[in-house]
Amino acid sequence: MNTKVVCLLAVLGLGFSNATFAAGSKTYQITGTVVAASGSMVTVQKGTERFEFDIDPATTKGSAEIKVGAPVTITYVMSATKIEAAGAPGPKTETPEASVSPGSSQ
Repeated sequence: MNTKVVCLLAVLGLGFSNATFAAGSKTYQITGTVVAASGSMVTVQKGTERFEFDIDPATTKGSAEIKVGAPVTITYVMSATKIEAAGAPGPKTETPEASVSPGSSQ
């Protein structure tokens, strides 16, 4: 195998690991009431809004004790799972009105 390909795959593998994303991510908190819970997901209601969180019971402290109706504070990080570029911006176009200088006649 080409060494450049191997190096590229290694860099991509490190770049997409959870530890790499979580290391520098800003953390956020939300406090609300549990409206649904399973071993891998919890839904929290705060006011009129509902928030769903995927959880990993192996790494999330206290996830086994989550019960519907209980008040909870969840600390989380945001991470993108997919990013699609909308495309390169097109060239600027001038409208005819914008290109006419004041005092000139057409």
